[in-house]
Amino acid sequence: MNALQGIEGQLEWQSLSARALAPGEIRIKVAAAGLNRADLLQLAGNYPPPPGAPATLGLECAGVVSETTADSRWQVGDRVCALLAGGGMASEVVVDGRQAASVPEGLSLIEAAALPEVWATAWSNLFDLAALQPGEKVLLHAGASGVGSAAIQLCKAFGNPCWVSVGSQDRLAHCERLGAEGGVLRKTDLEGLRDFAPFHVILDPVGANYASLNLDLLGQDGRWVLIGLMGGRQAEMDLGKVLGKRIRIIGSTLRNRSVEFKAKTMRSLEAKVWPLFAEGKLNVNLERRFAAQNAEAAFAALESNEVNGKVVLVLDEGLE
Repeated sequence: MNALQGIEGQLEWQSLSARALAPGEIRIKVAAAGLNRADLLQLAGNYPPPPGAPATLGLECAGVVSETTADSRWQVGDRVCALLAGGGMASEVVVDGRQAASVPEGLSLIEAAALPEVWATAWSNLFDLAALQPGEKVLLHAGASGVGSAAIQLCKAFGNPCWVSVGSQDRLAHCERLGAEGGVLRKTDLEGLRDFAPFHVILDPVGANYASLNLDLLGQDGRWVLIGLMGGRQAEMDLGKVLGKRIRIIGSTLRNRSVEFKAKTMRSLEAKVWPLFAEGKLNVNLERRFAAQNAEAAFAALESNEVNGKVVLVLDEGLE
């Protein structure tokens, strides 16, 4: 099989041997794979795969099941998307069948490749870990990102008003079109978020730079879910505010979660979220697609921070 590797900061397609299936696994012939910031970090040598995960880039894919084991719910020919610890940017992927979900009705395989990582991240952090309740207010930092764009739509669909911080007026307009109540530009008016506070939940991929402000913006029993460190890892905070407001700080990563956690999340998405795509209440928000031979351009587009939503690498358009 052909697989995209990150070698000393360079992208390189390599021919690798396919492996046999273990019990419960499926083989997927990949149509497309979504790009995520974790892929940029891995390419730069800053985010190695968890033990046992493939070195091949890609945390999500969609395609057609080409092989199963006897104990699988899947059959050859099923159209699926999968949440991965690695390996998605390849002509085929082997994964525990519980980490796959049916492609939502009405979506193409290329669109479905943009779903698993960001929607699993948004759903698990907001509704599972932060236990978001109807009517509670949410702040989404980096609201125009893939995760942010998914989170905005989930908040709208499940009755949670949300606000965002973003990098430009264009990105703020994008978020408002998806359903955000409003927001601020991080370079000029981050403190303006105080006008919308207090928030019940903050979903934060930034970290240190926003730490002190987050504590001010959260209300009593607020939850701060930290999912990234784009703004640094060292922060000075007033722990008195954490104690006084009973704030919960939740550190969360998805890639190194157990198969059981990922399986539960994918089942929740399949049952509670995927039907909303068929009803037209959710948008994949696929911003740009690139052919496999243009992988470098795809990575550059994501790294530019000018993409609203998702970037997808198309490996086999003929599977549609």
